[in-house]
Amino acid sequence: MSIHQKHIKRPEWLKIKLVTSKDFAETKQLIHKQHLNTVCESARCPNIFDCWNRKTATIMILGEICTRSCKFCSVNTGKPNPVDFSEPQRVAEAVKKMQLNHVVLTSVDRDDLNDDFGATIWAKTIREVRIVNPDCSIEMLTPDFKNCDIALKKVFDAKPDIFSHNIETVERISKLIRPQSDWNRSIEVLQKSVDMGLTTKTGMMVGLGETDNEVLESMQKVVSIGVEYFNIGQYLQPTKDHLTVQRYVHPDIFEMYKSRGLEIGFRGVESAPLVRSSYHADEQVKMYGALNKKQG
Repeated sequence: MSIHQKHIKRPEWLKIKLVTSKDFAETKQLIHKQHLNTVCESARCPNIFDCWNRKTATIMILGEICTRSCKFCSVNTGKPNPVDFSEPQRVAEAVKKMQLNHVVLTSVDRDDLNDDFGATIWAKTIREVRIVNPDCSIEMLTPDFKNCDIALKKVFDAKPDIFSHNIETVERISKLIRPQSDWNRSIEVLQKSVDMGLTTKTGMMVGLGETDNEVLESMQKVVSIGVEYFNIGQYLQPTKDHLTVQRYVHPDIFEMYKSRGLEIGFRGVESAPLVRSSYHADEQVKMYGALNKKQG
């Protein structure tokens, strides 16, 4: 696998409409006014126009510099800034101003914070959002916290409505794509979330050299440990310095992934070329009732 291989022409079904609106502008202004980061901008998400036009966004906490260098991700890598302990309150206020019924929170990896890898801020953010927005459900899309039990307990105890952590790809090529992560470590994190009684979600990309059989095997693995929701979409190369696309998966294959996923026991599956971890997460909650059923 090389970032220098010949590029494959993007098919027609992956053409993205770059349409902005008043709601797009208002969402952008609010996020920037609150001095917040979003994965929409930092990861160059292809759905930013769709989501921001719908006045939704995935808020990225703990800064915009990641300590890991995944080969698919355009978030900046380097030495992060010190933790901003006022951030949880700003996030809560932004959620209120956007009048969200469902919010997705994510973060960069903070391996530099080796006491709990940022879990304290994660927990504080969840609690602040809930205090200020009692009717808003909270979905957290987390790093692996190096599978640290102390860190995981902090975020589990904050009781998010949905705990999400991505496996990102199939096991065989995971180390090439996420050199500082571990596929089985991600599985263990998901298992611990399930064991804590949290509604649990994961997702992955295709187009990085995996086979369809490997995708289906990965889906079988995560559903077997109790993960209820699964998202799968096409990898798109964010810059020339990232891994090139190995294949463009046809929408019919994504439909097959969805059908098979529901057959093997997932409660909900989002599967299409432009699906991302938090794409239409608010609608997914409405459609499947994807909330933590064990919240008191």
